[in-house]
Amino acid sequence: MHLKSFHHTRALRRAHNIFACCLLAFASIALAQAQSTTPPATPVALGKAIFFDPSLSVSGKMSCATCHDPAHAHAQSNALAVQSGGAFLDVPGFRAVPSLRYLNLGIAFHFESDGTPAGGFNRDGRANSLLEQAERPLLAPHEMANGTHAETVARLANASYADDFRRVFGNNVFDDIDGAFFRMQFALEKYEATDPGFHPFDSKYDYFLAGKVKLSAQELRGFSLFNRPDKGKCLGCHPSTRGSDGSPPVFTDYTYDNLGLPRNTAIAANADAAYYDLGLCGPFRADLADHTDLCGAFKVPTLRNVATRQVFFHNGSFTTLTDAIRFYVRRDTNPEQFYPLDANGVAQKFNDLPVEFHKNVNTSEVPYDRHPGEAPRLNEDEIADLVVFLQTLTDGYDALSNTADPARSLNK
Repeated sequence: MHLKSFHHTRALRRAHNIFACCLLAFASIALAQAQSTTPPATPVALGKAIFFDPSLSVSGKMSCATCHDPAHAHAQSNALAVQSGGAFLDVPGFRAVPSLRYLNLGIAFHFESDGTPAGGFNRDGRANSLLEQAERPLLAPHEMANGTHAETVARLANASYADDFRRVFGNNVFDDIDGAFFRMQFALEKYEATDPGFHPFDSKYDYFLAGKVKLSAQELRGFSLFNRPDKGKCLGCHPSTRGSDGSPPVFTDYTYDNLGLPRNTAIAANADAAYYDLGLCGPFRADLADHTDLCGAFKVPTLRNVATRQVFFHNGSFTTLTDAIRFYVRRDTNPEQFYPLDANGVAQKFNDLPVEFHKNVNTSEVPYDRHPGEAPRLNEDEIADLVVFLQTLTDGYDALSNTADPARSLNK
């Protein structure tokens, strides 16, 4: 072989080896990058896994997401007044499912300086945090139906992500049952508080507040009716302006109100004529039972995503937003439209409360301050305008199509 050819061949081999080494290095980097993009085991990731895991229920078919569907603003996906759970999914609940959206901004239950109850989680405020609230669905007989912390933790220890749970909280985490259950609650709380899907603030109204879109003429009329003290006066309980720190409105003041709703016979518990759901003073919290002036009061919910709901109020007594608003403005002018009539044709108002608590119903504030023979605070056209405005509070707004979808990605 000529010396020139020999050196040429050796150069080619060296180049080939260098190229091969480069390929190997790039492959190693790519593998490392791929591994680094795998979501690490964190409390938030564990909370998400727990939220969507039906194996944590006795039935093996119910997860948190079953009743709090992300595609329906983390609320129920059907028009049933209550949902059923338990081992065979045949144990009916007691109240309509609330949305989990924006609960990260909730506050602990307390009495304000004037004695007004405010804050808390659940419709009666009995839980003081997202963490505390997470316990009840896991144990309630009409939900996931685990009888004890031990039963729940045993299911958690067999979950597909149990090893991740150990990596985050310690190899021996399942040896301490109450400690493991607490960490389960902690993970759920971190997920709901951290994941932007629970608090996107991306409705058309948010775009409007940011000066990015304009509301239509009908939406503006509805907005005016929402705020007017002589019309809807909705802002009294559902503030529509930014906070003093510039934060967007959550559309609840976290207080409680007694609306005197009609009794819903679709709730199985109501078949017992002696049963009443009294909200703040029972039956699911006992610490305020002596505060009889609070009997029948339930927490004011956020109105964000209200237009996506299929049932309204704590007992699911109405199935359209229009009918819910009609009840607000006609309850006292036309009670026969909402309550059963006695033998004399008289409407049995506030029939979902014992008679002694009828005096607790809010009848003094607008729009409840009307009487038979008087015109309601809103007419049909105004109700329609208000409904259109409330639709601007739905998450997932897309300015190009002028539509909203509570399940739409924030990266739209």
